[in-house]
Amino acid sequence: MKLKYFTSGIVKENPLLILMIGLCPALATTVSARDGFGMGIAASFVLIASNLVVSLIRRYVPNSIRIPIFIIIISTFVTIIDYVLQAYQPALYSVLGVFVPLIVVNCLILGRAEAFAYHHGVWDSFLDGAGKAVGFTLVLGLMGIIRELFAAGTVFGVAVTPAGYREQPMLFMVFAPGAFLLIGILKSIVNRLTAGKARS
Repeated sequence: MKLKYFTSGIVKENPLLILMIGLCPALATTVSARDGFGMGIAASFVLIASNLVVSLIRRYVPNSIRIPIFIIIISTFVTIIDYVLQAYQPALYSVLGVFVPLIVVNCLILGRAEAFAYHHGVWDSFLDGAGKAVGFTLVLGLMGIIRELFAAGTVFGVAVTPAGYREQPMLFMVFAPGAFLLIGILKSIVNRLTAGKARS
């Protein structure tokens, strides 16, 4: 059933919590919910679009030069999203900074082009890209929500904790160790849940 290509990317083969790829943006751009979802959406556009194009031209790409061609395709879509963010979301772009151009070398995107889109049809490649994109974005967004909540007492900039907490927040969550700790906790939860399903 082709729908499995989509659903597997959300939980069973989640890029961050199962495959453990694309971790750099997860650790560096999830200080707030807006930043996490923004990075997820930007990477999702590149992932889905590059999967589609690679699948469309796969029969015409010589095997010996496929990787350079994949990088050219990916960098084209990264340039598009880079300019769109600069034009329409300058505040978000200034926060994401260098991590937008670095989408070009995100191992999730290049890996799906190489491992899946180069060997499958357009519809299957779209479903694979969309599923991995949703899974990736959900985890980035969740990390952004949790880190913003603990570090600032807000979610999407809206205060959700008592004023006393916001005066002395858990600033540890702003920095890289907080992100490492959080992704480790999320990974352990997913491992526990998937292990329980496997035993049953």
